[in-house]
Amino acid sequence: MISTRNLRFTYGKGTDFSFPDITAIPAETLLITGGSGRGKTTLLHLLGGLLRPQQGEVIIGDTNIAALSEKQLDHFRGKNIGIVLQQSYFVAALSVLDNVVLASWLATGKEAKDKAVTLLTDLGLKEQLHKLPSQLSIGQQQRVSVARALINSPKLLLADEPTSSLDDENAYIVADLLSSLAKQHGTSLIIVTHDQRLKDRFTNQIAL
Repeated sequence: MISTRNLRFTYGKGTDFSFPDITAIPAETLLITGGSGRGKTTLLHLLGGLLRPQQGEVIIGDTNIAALSEKQLDHFRGKNIGIVLQQSYFVAALSVLDNVVLASWLATGKEAKDKAVTLLTDLGLKEQLHKLPSQLSIGQQQRVSVARALINSPKLLLADEPTSSLDDENAYIVADLLSSLAKQHGTSLIIVTHDQRLKDRFTNQIAL
């Protein structure tokens, strides 16, 4: 389970964000919505340990990640948190399969190739395994990002605007895949988005 308490973050002398307390249980999807400038991406970065709060706690399982050292946080994130960013960042010279396998090796020191093949196949990418990421459509790249985020069976899966660049059909496909895979792997899924199309897809929502 993931929960937050009294989270607050300030960018220098400028914008000050105070976030509501949230809780997400395993296999549950939480949708966080809000217009531009409301702090959605900031909150996601706090949940993923990419930013440190000025105040408050982010508790994943029994661990308050805000209290970890940088080295401890990097190790914890690799094993317990999967992140799907707005833009997919890949190693351009590596195949789709090798990009996903690389994520397992960086986090655990082991290459989970069989699991990577299974995940990519489940995501409808069996025919794309040995292609370069640049040879894929945007929707396919998003699904590779999902596979990469799930390869280490994280406790928490964070998705930042995963459907913003997709047409209606692919937006619903990606949203449903994220939700079904979270249930399958017992992962807490948090999606931050301004995409109004997703509001009817998930009942558990918080608006910033």
